Amino acid sequence: MTIEPGTYELGPQNGTLMVRTGKGGAASKAGHNLLIRVERWSATVQLAADEAQSTMSLSADSQSFTVLEGTGGVKGLSEDDKRGIVKTINKEVLKGTPIEFRSTAVRPDGGGRYHVTGDLKLSGSTNLIAFDVQLGDGGQVTGSATVTQTQWGMKPYTALFGALRVADEVNISIDARIG
Repeated sequence: MTIEPGTYELGPQNGTLMVRTGKGGAASKAGHNLLIRVERWSATVQLAADEAQSTMSLSADSQSFTVLEGTGGVKGLSEDDKRGIVKTINKEVLKGTPIEFRSTAVRPDGGGRYHVTGDLKLSGSTNLIAFDVQLGDGGQVTGSATVTQTQWGMKPYTALFGALRVADEVNISIDARIG
């Protein structure tokens, strides 16, 4: 089944938006690689008959993160640890600012693959980002992007006097179903 031209709405009701972080620094063994789910988000995919005229957009509430797991580290993350991480993200990293993406170009690469370029507003700064999206049979939409925090003027979180830090590159992924 090919996805027909039209406007499609995506969100938590039919998909997931996830954030994966890594760690670095001399004390990285003490830290965790995090898997975070964004609870409140919406995306619009407008597929045009001329695929190159298609558009994609996404909005996410930066205060709606839930830490699902932390791998690695000296000890496991407690529920209090997970809530503390979310508080730190809200207060020190994203500062409660909305996250917005608007495509400026959608290039079909064949087989339901699209190369998407657009403006990502993150932590009050807007920069260009590019990533790939796959629109598969059955209406499956998958894609991922790598965000380098410092390109948006963000300082990756550090602890232990900088010996433990969140990696500058953060991976964002979407997995949703149209229809």
